[in-house]
Amino acid sequence: MIKILKFIFKNQFKASKSLDKSGGFTLVELLVALAMSSIIITLLLQFMISVITTDSDEEIKINSEQEIQIALDYISRDLQEAIYIYDAAGINAIKPQLRYPNDNTKTPILVFWKREILDNDSAGEDNSSLVVYYLDNSSSTIWSKAARISRWQIKKNNPGFNPFNIAQSNTVEDAMINWKKSGTAYTDAADVLIDYVDQTTDSPPAATCPANTTTPPITWSTITPSTITPSTITPSNGMTGFYVCVDKANTTAKVFIRGNALARRESNPNLIKYENGKKSYFPTANAIVQGAKSGY
Repeated sequence: MIKILKFIFKNQFKASKSLDKSGGFTLVELLVALAMSSIIITLLLQFMISVITTDSDEEIKINSEQEIQIALDYISRDLQEAIYIYDAAGINAIKPQLRYPNDNTKTPILVFWKREILDNDSAGEDNSSLVVYYLDNSSSTIWSKAARISRWQIKKNNPGFNPFNIAQSNTVEDAMINWKKSGTAYTDAADVLIDYVDQTTDSPPAATCPANTTTPPITWSTITPSTITPSTITPSNGMTGFYVCVDKANTTAKVFIRGNALARRESNPNLIKYENGKKSYFPTANAIVQGAKSGY
């Protein structure tokens, strides 16, 4: 019996030694396996990050496109009630009478008078109100680093409002250009209509206007009289993220908006400038709108 047990233990010991020699991994094998695993994991992570980034980019592009179209539709509906649209010279003439005459970060781009029906007027008396759309690049802790479009309106019973007077003017244009606000200070501020508008000034796409139209000069510092034509508009004129081409004679305007989707993910202003290689991040929309007949 003892000899049998010795024989079993002896064979078991040999088997254990054989397993130890053939069943383990060398250090080199472990290092190679670790390196291969790291490469595979890195590639998988890069793929996942790429998928997530692409999905996020597409989402911010879609959001920008939708918001621009909504803003353009709103402005278009507003313009359909216009009875007089100011061109560049007209905006320059009445800028001192507007809400922000000395604020160089708020440029009046679209200014017009529209019909207004007030609820408290008997028999639905027809009135007019003044509407101004600004390109706003003021610094803000609420809004993005891009520009914004804001809207200001003054109408009957608002502080500072004063109706224009056709009877005391030679022409409708004279009445509009020579309009003066009342002595009461304005109290209503402009409301932001849309954020994330392209704010590029050094090399944006040039503004283009249909023939026989003019557009307010695209600068931040001042509005000056101008008869800008498509051939004279250059990118160095300033921002073209929001501009309007005015056909005053036909009470018609072409409104153009270019968004800036990059501003939704970047906080550095230097990283959200327009570049041809990033054109897809700057969706555009435009519409030509004819206002109502003035009747004057």
